[in-house]
Amino acid sequence: MTSPTGPSRRQLLAAAAAAASAPLIAATPAAAAGAAPSRTWDLTLLGTSDTHGNVYNWDYYTDAEYDDSRHNDVGVAKLATLINQIRAERRGRATLVLDAGDTIQGTPLATYYAKQEPITTTGEKHPMARAMNVIDYDAVTLGNHEFNYGLPLLDLWIRQLGFPALAANAVNVATGKPAFLPYIIKKVSLGFAAPTLRVGILGLTNPGSAIWDRANVEGRLRFDDMIATAATYVPIMRARGADIVLVSAHGGDSGTSSYGPELPIENPTALIAEQVPGIDAILFGHAHAEVVERFVTNAQTGEQVLLSEPSKWGQRLTRMDFTLAREQGRWKITKKSATMLNTNTVVEDPKVLAAVRAQHQKTVAYVNQVVAQSSVELSAAESRYRDTPILDFINHVQTEVVNTALAGTRYAGLPVLSIAAPFSRTAVFPAGDVKIRDVAGLYVYDNTLEAVVLSGAEVRTYLEYSAKYFRTLAPGAPAEPEQISDPAVPDYNYDVISGLDYDIDIARPIGQRITRLVLPGTDTPVTDDAQFVVAVNNYRRSGGGNFPGIVKAQVYNEQQEIRQLLIDWAQAKGVIDPADFHQPSWKLVREGVPVF
Repeated sequence: MTSPTGPSRRQLLAAAAAAASAPLIAATPAAAAGAAPSRTWDLTLLGTSDTHGNVYNWDYYTDAEYDDSRHNDVGVAKLATLINQIRAERRGRATLVLDAGDTIQGTPLATYYAKQEPITTTGEKHPMARAMNVIDYDAVTLGNHEFNYGLPLLDLWIRQLGFPALAANAVNVATGKPAFLPYIIKKVSLGFAAPTLRVGILGLTNPGSAIWDRANVEGRLRFDDMIATAATYVPIMRARGADIVLVSAHGGDSGTSSYGPELPIENPTALIAEQVPGIDAILFGHAHAEVVERFVTNAQTGEQVLLSEPSKWGQRLTRMDFTLAREQGRWKITKKSATMLNTNTVVEDPKVLAAVRAQHQKTVAYVNQVVAQSSVELSAAESRYRDTPILDFINHVQTEVVNTALAGTRYAGLPVLSIAAPFSRTAVFPAGDVKIRDVAGLYVYDNTLEAVVLSGAEVRTYLEYSAKYFRTLAPGAPAEPEQISDPAVPDYNYDVISGLDYDIDIARPIGQRITRLVLPGTDTPVTDDAQFVVAVNNYRRSGGGNFPGIVKAQVYNEQQEIRQLLIDWAQAKGVIDPADFHQPSWKLVREGVPVF
């Protein structure tokens, strides 16, 4: 495995690693400037989040070292090097390491040990357990993606960890009690002659799992409000001796949700800091944002709560530093701050690489298996704003599977539509050999296929909602592909539908953009009372993205993974030819004139 930028990149990293052996931040007992000398001690918290199955600095979809336009690196092995450097710098002084969730899903490596050779069948240790155990975390919080593969796999992964997994607001429906460990109180030595510091660590997971993984958790787990749960447990932790309280939360800080009001808020971290007294700092994740240091004032106490989010995939490491003093026999934090470290400054930790090497190599071999030949190159680069063959490939397979499954049922006479989103802007099927990694790069999520019945009116409403993805651009105004969409709407929340022909007029206001919706190949308008079977992934059908009308009883749900259905179809055909499935059916217009 060689770097795409050549050996000079490795040499630079090695030099950076050597330079980094010098102390990063001086952290020694100190006296406040200008005040009477008083003894202080220090504590450092190192935080990771949203590692999403990344151990090696490797892109399984390109079969090369990971790189992006900002030259970020990824992986737990890189995080380990930074963590080890800081532990060495601190020479044994108090250093905690926490993770804020979304750990066991997101790469072909993680998928392989959940689907191809699931750890629940083989008994093998999960690669993320191997990697994180080498680092020796103090605790991990469960993220919403921890529930993707079902509770048995999650429970086994937790048992394989050498440290606690926390989720205070995940409740066992049958017993009404916490389904996982809510918190820990860890005794920490701050050094010679210092009384023991008792650090409370509370874990909070995302309520959206009730929607996103309904099939895995419904009737088994409920997910309570993260704010209310913190308000319940922080006083308990304090009463049980916690000198300071740290929260590891899998939820962003924006105060918004990608779903409706039927569930507690998705991204409440800043609100937790503001509304719940007694919290000193919050490590958070979920939004994949880089928040170096944010202070939120608690409304009741006036105390400043420190927040930090370390991006995604192991690209960043949060470092929080706390200065503590003894006041009237109690510990008090007198100073706190946060910095962010970039993993592209270091080489990978060899112990982590060794722990996962065999699993990594097996995954690389698997994703490089050829499944079919493509007659031409198919790219997803334009799929957001133009009807492309590669997205039609997804919709064709989904339509074919549902049509076959419903043959002979009372739904057999209904037209089948299919919904797909442009998950990746970089996915390509090269002309010639198409490998598993090419298909996985097109369909990057572990979604399963379902189908529901929608009326013509519901289809129109659905398309209007999807069309909010685009900015409003008057006729004649520049329409550049990179600026045409609203940055507040992610690509995965823009859906296209096959099986009908329609126009999206982006000069018109949101909610009035579907100006043409007709039966395929005709000028016959779709009536409001028309009935269609609609093939859709489980995330969307369960309410992900808050699309209207789609959360209803399924007429098809055989728990088949869409990515595997695409692979199976390609293997069975042997050839991927756009002539077999590409039927241009939608376009962007302004006053009837195509934008592209």
